[in-house]
Amino acid sequence: MDISFIFTMHEGLPRQGPGNNECTRKAFSMLNNLPDQPKILDIGCGAGMQTIELARICPDGHVTAVDIHQPYLDDLARKAAAAGVGDRITMLQASMDDLPFEDASFDIIWAESSIFIVGFGEGLKSWKRLLRPGGYLCVTEAVWFTDLPSPEAVAFWDDCYPAITSVSENGAIAEGAGYDVITTFPLPGSVWWDNYYTPLLERLPDLKASAAGDPDKEALVAFSEREIAMHREHGDEYGYHFFILRRR
Repeated sequence: MDISFIFTMHEGLPRQGPGNNECTRKAFSMLNNLPDQPKILDIGCGAGMQTIELARICPDGHVTAVDIHQPYLDDLARKAAAAGVGDRITMLQASMDDLPFEDASFDIIWAESSIFIVGFGEGLKSWKRLLRPGGYLCVTEAVWFTDLPSPEAVAFWDDCYPAITSVSENGAIAEGAGYDVITTFPLPGSVWWDNYYTPLLERLPDLKASAAGDPDKEALVAFSEREIAMHREHGDEYGYHFFILRRR
């Protein structure tokens, strides 16, 4: 299946996944003993709501924002300039599984609702070389909020991300990959709707029209409808969790 249409589906949205500025600020507030001018890498930045917020709350730092889809980066560049932080953000089109940076280049790696693309464990392992010793990796990851998820929720996640597991299991994965778990916290249910599902719902009729007659595009639109319906019915069983990790 050609999944390029999924990028188009999410162009112009405030976010390309669940999250909000309050959670970004909360996670950043838990980082200690940072250098005077932190170097931050935002992986899978999308349109960069969190990128701009990082630049705001870390005025002496510099953020390198990476995404595979250039229109997202163009959107970020416009928003960053309007927010007055464009001079402290560098945009780079690159794949998160082939990042062109030297070892120990960054003090902080940030990845909100994006690590699932390569997988939690693989992302922690492959990105570790980019962090200086003692540097932070801050990621959000989908987790089960219950030990007994419904068959419907299990079937959905088996289709889209079978690696989903518990907070404690992800913590063990992080420890095994050479990180200390500083803290974790759940994102509120509102992050799925405010800047993500609600604006996506508003454009679904137009997306359906543009996808008509193309089986791949129709399947992607149908999956988005299924995803939203699943969260509406079973959103208390799963969600996103912030993991604040420090490289040993």
